[in-house]
Amino acid sequence: MREFNKLRKYEYSTDRNYLKQLDLAIKKMNEDHGIPQSWLVIMLYVYDLEFWTAAHVAKEMHRSERVLKVKFIYPCMKEDLVYKHFDKLSPGNMTIEQQLFYDENKYNYRIRYALTQRARLLVQRFYRLVEGKEFT
Repeated sequence: MREFNKLRKYEYSTDRNYLKQLDLAIKKMNEDHGIPQSWLVIMLYVYDLEFWTAAHVAKEMHRSERVLKVKFIYPCMKEDLVYKHFDKLSPGNMTIEQQLFYDENKYNYRIRYALTQRARLLVQRFYRLVEGKEFT
């Protein structure tokens, strides 16, 4: 008696088969780099963004902004995964591009965050793990 039987190739899409590695990739990222699954999900969401506000990510991901800051942004800043891309508290060394955001006042200003290069490399590694290219 067999333990399993595969579908014939015409019965399913082989393009989606790489997601079998998803659970192993998540576990490996946590074991090797200490990246929890909740952080990884947010890092995957903001990976293609140059910078973002906590309000934007919270709205798009249907999460609380306060919880996002407390459980993701601040811990990731300590781990050197997220940094403040635009911060009004340091206007003296702003470039011309950064000054585009300077019209905001202290009551409506939101800090723009970004992933560090280390975080971007970890996301790339995660993609390779999911595709099965790094497992031995």
